[in-house]
Amino acid sequence: MAEEEGSDIQVVKGRVDLIERRLDDIDSMVTAIAERVMAQPVTLIVMCPHCGKNIEVVLMGTHRPG
Repeated sequence: MAEEEGSDIQVVKGRVDLIERRLDDIDSMVTAIAERVMAQPVTLIVMCPHCGKNIEVVLMGTHRPG
């Protein structure tokens, strides 16, 4: 009984480690994408529902040195 519980705990630990590594990989990818996007301006063009004119919004990011 104790051996079964020990092996179950090892299986759970292995799965948690796998999930942690996958989350780290996802975090690295999201960070890389965000850094690329932040290096370039993003332009949003929205039409005003009241007057029908286009409103242009430019988002400028800053790139951290490092």
